[in-house]
Amino acid sequence: MADSNQGSIMGGAIWMIVISVLLFWLPGVGGFIGGLAGGKVSGGVGPALLAWLLSSILVGILFALLGTLMSGMILIGALAGFGGLVLGFIDAGTRLLGAVIGGLLA
Repeated sequence: MADSNQGSIMGGAIWMIVISVLLFWLPGVGGFIGGLAGGKVSGGVGPALLAWLLSSILVGILFALLGTLMSGMILIGALAGFGGLVLGFIDAGTRLLGAVIGGLLA
């Protein structure tokens, strides 16, 4: 019997990013809720882990890119972007836990 509830890795990654950004004012909890929703959208533990990895890479690229673009100076912007990347990785741990639990619930 075919499973009609196929998940989407890219959709899960987007949900993880959007919810984490919207709940940035809840450190740790916002990332967990984002990971939970994204893991559920992904459709399983394996796809949830891939979505978590993809969302972490996208957040890092966005921080580095936006930091560089907003400052106008490449070196200063890159340093600011990498500082934001560190903050994104702090949130990635709770997002990973939420992704695994959400993948189990899918």
